[in-house]
Amino acid sequence: MSLDPTTLTVCLVTDAAQCADAGRSVAATAADAVRNGVRSVQVRAKDASGAAFLGEVTAVAAAIAGVPGGDEVVLIVNDRVDVALAARAAGVRVDGVHVGQSDLPASLVRAILWPGAVIGVSAATPGEIRSAEPFADYLGIGPLRDTATKPDADAALGPARVAALAAGTRLPAVTIGGVLPGDLPALREAGLSGVAVVSGICAAGDPGAAARDYLRHWAKEAVG
Repeated sequence: MSLDPTTLTVCLVTDAAQCADAGRSVAATAADAVRNGVRSVQVRAKDASGAAFLGEVTAVAAAIAGVPGGDEVVLIVNDRVDVALAARAAGVRVDGVHVGQSDLPASLVRAILWPGAVIGVSAATPGEIRSAEPFADYLGIGPLRDTATKPDADAALGPARVAALAAGTRLPAVTIGGVLPGDLPALREAGLSGVAVVSGICAAGDPGAAARDYLRHWAKEAVG
């Protein structure tokens, strides 16, 4: 598929533990976010077995399909190329994979995946961006702030550095890591295509309302 950058405005990145603590499944959280305007969902399950990860992707895909407009949502598998391929082989609608710097190189991911697959790559330096650009459809630049969601994440880049890195690439870019709704107007004006949100939606008492809040702030004008 050809990636529409507007689908990246608010990308939900799932976290099963946070969803469970909030009393919901990952699938229910994703469906509620999509029902309220999210158009990109990335299933992340770093500690899950292959079978469990496949089950979660399958459940999320089914939940999204049951929401009006769900067939237009971009569904991405985090890290696990094998899980994405297995899901496709099982007839699950999966659009691509997002990989980090410690995962398979984007060049190999592009060679392995099906034609038209969406590939996102996490990057935090100009060199990482240059390496990803020939093969990626979008970049995840960050972390914006330090976050407990991903303990092994690099040191926070901060808004100015994220903006500078996004300005230096031709690819659509989102940022992740402690992103707050109030950050979004300035990030949009700095040239970001969107944000990736974990805790802000997964841990929210009302994930649909949280999704709407992020989208509403994206549409606001930056102050100062």
